[in-house]
Amino acid sequence: MPLPTADTPWPPTDERVQATLADWDAWYSSEPDRLELRYSGRGFRDVADRPSQRRGGVVGALARWFWGNPTPDGQKREKLHVPLAGDIARTSSELLFAEPPTLKAAEGATATQTALDTLLETGLQPTLLEAGEVCAALGGAYLRVVWDDDVSDLPWIDTVAADRAVPEFAYGRLRAVTFWTVLESEDPADRRVFRHLERHEKGRIYHGLYEGASGSLGAARPLAEHPVTAPLAAMVDAEGGLDTGAPQHLTAVYVPNVRPARAWRHIPTAAYWGQSDFQGIEGLMDSLDEVYSSWMRDIQNGKGRVVVPDSMLDSLGPGKGASWDEERRIYTGLSMLPRPGDPNPLTIVQFEIRYEEHRDTAQALMEQAVRQAGYSAGSFGESDGQAVTATEVKARNRRSLSTAGRKGKYWGPGLSDITAAWLAVLSGPRFRMSGLDLNPPTVELQDGVTEGPIELATAVELLARAEAASKQTLVAMAHPDWDKDRVKAEVTLMKSESELADPALTGAEGEGFPAPAGGSSSTEE
Repeated sequence: MPLPTADTPWPPTDERVQATLADWDAWYSSEPDRLELRYSGRGFRDVADRPSQRRGGVVGALARWFWGNPTPDGQKREKLHVPLAGDIARTSSELLFAEPPTLKAAEGATATQTALDTLLETGLQPTLLEAGEVCAALGGAYLRVVWDDDVSDLPWIDTVAADRAVPEFAYGRLRAVTFWTVLESEDPADRRVFRHLERHEKGRIYHGLYEGASGSLGAARPLAEHPVTAPLAAMVDAEGGLDTGAPQHLTAVYVPNVRPARAWRHIPTAAYWGQSDFQGIEGLMDSLDEVYSSWMRDIQNGKGRVVVPDSMLDSLGPGKGASWDEERRIYTGLSMLPRPGDPNPLTIVQFEIRYEEHRDTAQALMEQAVRQAGYSAGSFGESDGQAVTATEVKARNRRSLSTAGRKGKYWGPGLSDITAAWLAVLSGPRFRMSGLDLNPPTVELQDGVTEGPIELATAVELLARAEAASKQTLVAMAHPDWDKDRVKAEVTLMKSESELADPALTGAEGEGFPAPAGGSSSTEE
């Protein structure tokens, strides 16, 4: 039986990988509570152990995590979090899928193209935007084919985060994967945890329900014992599996963010996983939060404060202290030797707000972080409101577009494979849609930077003058969103209009219109 039959630690991923994924997930969540929870106790940690350090006066190198110093009980948290990690993940996704991808079936496969268009129109792009974010944050994402007769008459494509899957690779290719979901538990101490395991193999999907604890899978239970998995009980066979109707296809694919994962190359179970955009910049993001928190502390300290002498305080009685009425205008002086200047001075305390130092430091940290993540600083800055051409946008964001192109090399084949599996399920015995071409479709990802009409017109005009392209190519360039039939129709219309406007055919000279009297067409002087 493919699913576990005995209790085992869960998830069965290397502890180093689990810890790193949890750290990245905390940064991606942008929740200060989760960051404090993850880094609590890591305020100071050993990061190096060199012989030269042991010989010297300092034993070990200490690295301080800003979020590792917990807020004392009863005190207000003064730490400020800048959600740069979420911004990086969102930017990565938008660079890839801000424009919907193009799915093209083979020439003449009309039914298949119609099915692919339906897939795009029914929510594939939002799913890809979600998958793109999670992929950038956690180093990879999964796409799977799902169906539910109570939700839709057709199957669709869903996404699963990398920290909710246990993959099995064969020479870098996904061979099988087990997704797991923690079902709602009434035990607050997590001593009784229900998990739903969903394993995808070629042509089969297995479902299992397990009752265990927070760190262990526990024992298998019948699917009917939990309301979430109860509907599956009638669908699976004696092994807990069901046929997908696509025996040659795996109904799940893994898309790595980028490879290799530098920190996991020597971990056998994670060697083929992808690398997060946050890899190596956690310290920069931690320092950025510290700078912004210090900036806000300067603002709080910079609030004007007044030191009031005793003579201006009103006694509230023995043992009750004193108060100061800031609206009071007249005070009675005390019989005492005057001090130089004012006998009862008010001391105003106003600390300097070092906004320039904080701003420049934060900007430098942010630029370095996004650069290490593979992006241009211009992709995260606000524009000045002036119109720029697509060429200028590409020049400013060259590094970001290069990173998006690299990621697209993983997304293209992954999206093609899962779409082919979707078509196979659609044509199988469950949905019985006939006339489909089951070959993987061609996937084209858009670069997200659209040429303006002036730039397109200029390029078309230059090519036309040089006679370097046919009319059909020029029309396709001027209207990139048109299909082949519309381009051909436009070329035919242009040719017909050109023939009507040809002087040799309309008679502008010669037989069409008689020459003026006198046999000359020139005007009299």
